[in-house]
Amino acid sequence: MKTIEQIISEAGDRLADIALKLGAIKLQPNNPFTWASGYRMPIYNDNRRLLADPEARNLIADTFAQMIEALGEDFDNIAGTSTAGIPHATTLADKLAKPMSYVRSGSKDHGTGQQIEGLGDSHSYEGAKVLLIEDLISTGGSSISAVKAIVEEGGVCPYTFAIFTYGLSQSVTAFESLDPSCKFYTIMNYDVMVKRAIQSGYVDERNAKALIEWREDPFGWGEKNGFAKVER
Repeated sequence: MKTIEQIISEAGDRLADIALKLGAIKLQPNNPFTWASGYRMPIYNDNRRLLADPEARNLIADTFAQMIEALGEDFDNIAGTSTAGIPHATTLADKLAKPMSYVRSGSKDHGTGQQIEGLGDSHSYEGAKVLLIEDLISTGGSSISAVKAIVEEGGVCPYTFAIFTYGLSQSVTAFESLDPSCKFYTIMNYDVMVKRAIQSGYVDERNAKALIEWREDPFGWGEKNGFAKVER
């Protein structure tokens, strides 16, 4: 049986190629994007674009299923983060014939005020083992909130799977702080994406160097290269 690292290595290259082709990942070191935080960054990720490609959707679901098998886990419920994690959680839950739920960023301000949908009348996971599906792990904040919400509603959430991560140290620290613990795995990471961008000719040598430098100091990169943070 393949290890989870082998599965990720094989699928990551394929998914990176698809993501670059579809524009799910865009690289512009010379004209950086402005993130919601106001920082100017040479990369922008929009995994919703992957929904347009059946090959990408199937690759993501198949890889997640293989990762579960490699871990030797059997989950009772597949939970997606709202909204980008929902379609991939749904596809995976259908593939595995498992119950599916989804987690909002916060509780509703009307009706029953629920943060998690797809639970029974008890509004609880009732001790079920839950796999959280995310589309992107950046600093880890939204994922951590979702994991905590699942635990608060009676779920056990030992793992989070995501499509892509920038590999920021903040995300590692955030997950390490969780108690009970939750480990995350992603199909594709920043280093793999840059490697495939170079190999495919998506970026030239100079832009590749800028992308590597960004990875070393993401939040200082803009200022160093003359792209001041946009104050909100």
